[in-house]
Amino acid sequence: MKRFSLVLLISFVFFLACSKDTINEPVEVQIDRTANLKNAGDSARDFLSSEKFKNLLIEIGYVKGFNPTQETINNFTAFLGERINKDKIDFVFKELPSSGKDSLSIQEIVDLEKEHRSFYNDDDTLSLYIYFSDAPSSADKPEEDLVTLGAVYRNTSMVIYEATIRNIANKSILLSNTTVETATLHHEAGHLFGLVDLGSPSVNDHADPEADSHCNIDGCLMRAELEFGSGMRKMLTAKNGAIPNFGVECLRDLKANGGK
Repeated sequence: MKRFSLVLLISFVFFLACSKDTINEPVEVQIDRTANLKNAGDSARDFLSSEKFKNLLIEIGYVKGFNPTQETINNFTAFLGERINKDKIDFVFKELPSSGKDSLSIQEIVDLEKEHRSFYNDDDTLSLYIYFSDAPSSADKPEEDLVTLGAVYRNTSMVIYEATIRNIANKSILLSNTTVETATLHHEAGHLFGLVDLGSPSVNDHADPEADSHCNIDGCLMRAELEFGSGMRKMLTAKNGAIPNFGVECLRDLKANGGK
């Protein structure tokens, strides 16, 4: 009887020790980011069709005071609804501290995304990350009136140079922050959709021979000048502030690759 009691006691103490160790052991959650680390345009069909992803989650990371206007978000939501096949489009907003830098390279933006991005592709939901920066692009040449408004640097990653956009909008009474933000978001989304020939093959040749992944049709949303401040200002001013749309050839390409 004493021997039996001793065995029970030893077993009970051992069990408690194991249980205690298990409770205190930290659990590391593994996130597979590989599907969101591909080249720009590689997820074009994923955005356009519902074959793989039925929903879209857009994470907006913005430096405090440099968030997009609500009207811009409304415009972007409507634009996406007209072009991509998704049951649901949701937004998550995350206020971020300033980098403290006078300008940012694409690599520095990649590093900031790695630090702050929270959502990645999951089950039937495609995730897009958009960073609204308070610093301009390090590639800008303001002395030549060449400033970058936005860029797509991965298959589900985009940067919007919000400080630069506001400077452009302030230079014309016909332009507002919302107008320039909206036009920039729509243009960069076109690159995510694989235009021009970046992941959505061209039905007919309409690529600009002097600007990779841009359209050569006048007035199209995918004209190269829309990526830069002076070109954006001129086109929007010429249209009295109206935001350009995709041209007929870009629309053909989108529909051929699963879009609307």
